[in-house]
Amino acid sequence: MAILPIIWAPDPRLKVISEPVPAVDDAVLKLMDDMLETMYAEPGIGLSAIQIGIAKRIVVVDVAREGEDPQPIRLVNPVITGESDDLAIFDEGCLSLPEFFSEIERPAEVEVTYTDENGAEQTLRADDILSRCLQHEIDHLDGILFVDHLSAVRRGMILRKLSKLKKSKERESA
Repeated sequence: MAILPIIWAPDPRLKVISEPVPAVDDAVLKLMDDMLETMYAEPGIGLSAIQIGIAKRIVVVDVAREGEDPQPIRLVNPVITGESDDLAIFDEGCLSLPEFFSEIERPAEVEVTYTDENGAEQTLRADDILSRCLQHEIDHLDGILFVDHLSAVRRGMILRKLSKLKKSKERESA
């Protein structure tokens, strides 16, 4: 397994719509393992393939709390097939927008269909943090960042600050 570099916004690659995966093969399995290792190293609770520059509809999540055994979920071609009318507001962050958080309103519960790591079709009903994480990561597959749910002013402010942070980090590593 390998820890892969995560793309930071406002990189245009994060706005690419990811392509469906035709089959779960050894390359997809290795990619999901690498994505999990990358996510755990950050640490994060979700990662989409586009965040590491691969425009494939692949997501990994693990919302286990500190002290619990890891509970990774690997999703290929996930689709939200249902959502509750109830909404919930939660402070969201993102590995592609490090150090920035904002309250985002989303459906409180979702139903997601996907292909698992064994190639089997699955349906998952989620609430709380898992629902939030799945919605956030599936948004990534469609080129949507959590800041796209904010006002243009707030989004612009965060992206400008992130650009400055990114340039500062690049200078430090040069």
